[in-house]
Amino acid sequence: MANTAQARKRARQAVTRRDMNFALRTEFRTAIKKVLKAISSGEKSVAQAEYINDQSVIDKIARKGIFHLNKAARHKSRLSAKIKALA
Repeated sequence: MANTAQARKRARQAVTRRDMNFALRTEFRTAIKKVLKAISSGEKSVAQAEYINDQSVIDKIARKGIFHLNKAARHKSRLSAKIKALA
């Protein structure tokens, strides 16, 4: 248990940030799943539309430091390659 006021505040902030990070991580995974679902349906135009919408979500989460920039770039690259393969 935290003994000082500063330590108590840091503990409260850690809980709040953990919840926010958890929500953003979930949003990231959901965005990727939406694109993969569109790809598996076989409709390239729908998959491209989902990818364009979800690109900003992936970038936002990387900017906030939830995931490394390279991880975000890797996911975007792989999704893009899968969409191109539909042609």
